[in-house]
Amino acid sequence: VFTEAERAALELAEEGTRVADAAGGVSDEVWTRAAKHYDEEQLTALVVMICFMNAANRLNIIAQQPAGDYEVGQFH
Repeated sequence: VFTEAERAALELAEEGTRVADAAGGVSDEVWTRAAKHYDEEQLTALVVMICFMNAANRLNIIAQQPAGDYEVGQFH
């Protein structure tokens, strides 16, 4: 379903997210696969987005806010 580039980005996100069992960080192999499809600016954007999503998920955990319960118009 995903292109090779999309799979590389997802793999980067997975290794960048799994802190407990990936203490070594993102492997060179995963970074190389991502760099094959994305230039430096795009990789920077991917890393920032991965970090942002990780922070948002952790805030939801701390605040006990389940993800996916937004209903259209609830904040109007």
